Formats: sequence, structure tokens, C-alpha cells
Amino acid sequence: MAERILPTPDAFATCPLDGKILEYYDGTFEAVFVLLHPFIQAVSIGVEQFFPATYPSRAALVPNCSPVSWKEVASKAGLRSLAAVDIGLRTMIRGLKVELSNQDYADRIESLIDSHQILPPPEGCFSDLLYDRVLQAIQSLGYQWVWVGDEFGTERKLIWIEDLKGPTAKATSGHCNVFTPDKELLWTTHWDSHFSFLCSSRHNLAAIQEANQFEGFFCTPLTEV
Repeated sequence: MAERILPTPDAFATCPLDGKILEYYDGTFEAVFVLLHPFIQAVSIGVEQFFPATYPSRAALVPNCSPVSWKEVASKAGLRSLAAVDIGLRTMIRGLKVELSNQDYADRIESLIDSHQILPPPEGCFSDLLYDRVLQAIQSLGYQWVWVGDEFGTERKLIWIEDLKGPTAKATSGHCNVFTPDKELLWTTHWDSHFSFLCSSRHNLAAIQEANQFEGFFCTPLTEV
């Protein structure tokens, strides 16, 4: 039997697994914004619930938690940069090779759970605390429909954006990609990362950022996954 090899995935509907980000999207998207997923401060919900078996749903998390920026976490944890926060987070989930990890960074971030009830964002999925804001930002560009596709670009479903919003919407749970019908905008996230990518024209992303002031940065030609 012949080996089944998937065709090259559509760049407008997928996330690069490694390598240079703008190179992956070359010819498809002009710019990419790295949207840092905020940390989660448990305000009126116990931190002991944030384990796989009891992890709060979006309906429970959003009204009972507050977002905390990476910049504030870096300050509280005594880390010198956002890159150090990223290394600490990825060390916590064992998403880095040993020689690239830093257990001290990871321990500093983990200590914030007890000292400040600040928990790390989950990896490889969209942020519950940013979810509706990102969808509203897409709507602000005039879109009412988006495709929701699986991580490999093999399946996709067209959905009215309003039906994706709200605390009980499930269509975008797990690893997935959200992109517009005209293939001009993509919202996607990487398996072992605590951020997502907004991909589009410089004009669109500048408009989104001006209105929302998301924490993050624009990719340069050297930015790699």
C-alpha cells in the first residue's frame, strides 16, 4: 500500500511548527503580530482548580479572573525580559531542549501561584481572557464569517463570528486556526507556545493594535517560532 503523505498545508490556514515566521507566510501575509496570552490572576476562584481534571471553563474563568501582562510577571518574578518569561513558561511544560531551558526562570514564575495567585496561560490554545476581544477585532475590519480549521489544515467549517463568542462556545477549543473567507487574516497558535499569531496586512494589524493595545510585538524577518 502506498504511503499516505499529506499535501503541503495552506499557509493562510495553518501555523508554522518551526523556522522563521515571516518566511513561512511569505506571499500570503505581509505582517505577523505575536499576541502574548496574559497570565491569569485568580480573583474569586481557587488556584487549586487549575489542574487538567478541574480546569475552569471559559464561563467560569472569565468573570472570576483578571489578566496579568507578561511585563508585570517579569517584574514580579525578577526576570529581565519577555524572552525570559517565554523560556520559563516553555521550561515548565518541557517544551524546550534541556540546553535551552532554564529551571530558575520556571521556578520564579511558578512561585507567583502561591504568592500572588497568578497562574500561567495554558499552552497551544487561544486565551480565554482575550478570546472575545480578538473576535471583536476581526469584526471591526468588517468580517462577519470565519473559517475554523484543524491544526493541520485538513478540515474546516464556516462559522458566523457571533456564534463563536461567549463563554460556552466550543468550536475553537484545542489546537485550531481561524481565518477569514478572503484569506486576508489568520489567527493561529503554536503547540508549545503561550501566544498566538495574528497574520494579515500591516494596515489591518496596525488598526487592530491601535484599537486594542494587545501585549506583543510584530515579527521581523529574523523572528522564529
